[in-house]
Amino acid sequence: DATTGEFEAGFDKGGQTREHLLLVRSLGVQQLVVAVNKLDNVEWSKDRFDEIVESLGAFLTQSGFQTAKTTYAPVAGFLGVNLVDRSMPEATELSRWYTGPTLVELLDRLEPPGRGIDAPLRFPVTNVFRGQTATSSGFAVAGRICSGVVQVGERVRVLPGDESAVIKIIESDGESLPWAAAGSSVHLYLSGIDPIHLSIGSVLCPPTSLVPIVSSFVAQVILFDIQIPLTIGASVELFHHARNIPATITPLEILDRVSGAVIKTNPRVLSKGMAAKARITLRGSTISESSASSSMAKLPLETFKTNKDMGRVLLRRNGETVAAGIVLSIDT
Repeated sequence: DATTGEFEAGFDKGGQTREHLLLVRSLGVQQLVVAVNKLDNVEWSKDRFDEIVESLGAFLTQSGFQTAKTTYAPVAGFLGVNLVDRSMPEATELSRWYTGPTLVELLDRLEPPGRGIDAPLRFPVTNVFRGQTATSSGFAVAGRICSGVVQVGERVRVLPGDESAVIKIIESDGESLPWAAAGSSVHLYLSGIDPIHLSIGSVLCPPTSLVPIVSSFVAQVILFDIQIPLTIGASVELFHHARNIPATITPLEILDRVSGAVIKTNPRVLSKGMAAKARITLRGSTISESSASSSMAKLPLETFKTNKDMGRVLLRRNGETVAAGIVLSIDT
C-alpha cells in the first residue's frame, strides 16, 4: 500500500507487511513479485515507488531473498492499472515513467518450482472435518501434499501414532480425483480409522516409509530483527506446517551468513541478524503416540536434505517471528 503512512505502518517493526514476508520466506518461497498498490493515491509518484522499493529491497536481502529473483510492479488495483495492461486513460501518468512489464506478465515469468513426485508421500494435516454431502460423507483431512503421490484405495499411516487408514475419496476444488500429486491442496476422506486419532499436525505417509518422530533436532537458523537476544534455554514457539509446539533453543555455533563458516562455538546468546546452528528441544504435551499424554512432545519431522517441505521450521516468541531455519539433523 503506497498510500502515505500506510506502507510505513505495515513495514515498521511488528507490521503485517514485514511479518508476511518473513512467513513467506520461512515457507521456502524464493521468487517474489511485489505489487506496489494504490500509487494513484500519491499521484503516481515515481519517488514514492522508488522509496518503497529501496526500503523493501534491503529487508528482503537481509531475509534471504535474492535480488535477481525479486521484481516490483507499480499498480492501482481498484482502477485496474498495470494489472493486465496500461491501455486505460488512468494509466497515462504511470506510463510517463514506467514502461516495464505488467503484474500478470511478471507472474507469468516465474519459474514453476520442482515437485517431489518421486519421493515418499508426506501429507501434513491442516484441518480435520466431517463431510456434509452424500458423496463426501465421513471424516476427512485437509492439507497440501508435500511430496509423493496419493491415490484412492491406498493405505496410509497416521503419525504420530500406530493407526492406519484407507483413502476413500480425494477431492480438490469440489472435484473427485483418482489420485493427487505433490503440490496439490486436497481433502482426503478416510475409512478404517477412529477420528480421535486424527489431529492437526499429524502426517500421513506410506506404511513402508514412515516419517521420523522427533523431540529434539539441530537446525540452521537466521535470526530476524529481534530486540531481545536468544539465550541458552530460551523459550520459543516452534511452528512446523500447521503445528505449533513450545520448545527451548540451545545455541551451538555462530555462522558466517555468506560462507557458512563457523565463527564461534558454544555462544551464550544469539542476537539479531545472526546465522547459527542450534539444538531445538520440544517440551510439553502435544500430539502423542498413544491416547495417554506424554511429558515430551513429539513431532513428525525430516531433515531439509531429505525433504525440503518437511525440514523447514519457524520460531516465534511473544507473538513475534524471531527466526526461521532448516533442519540439519534429528536426534533419534
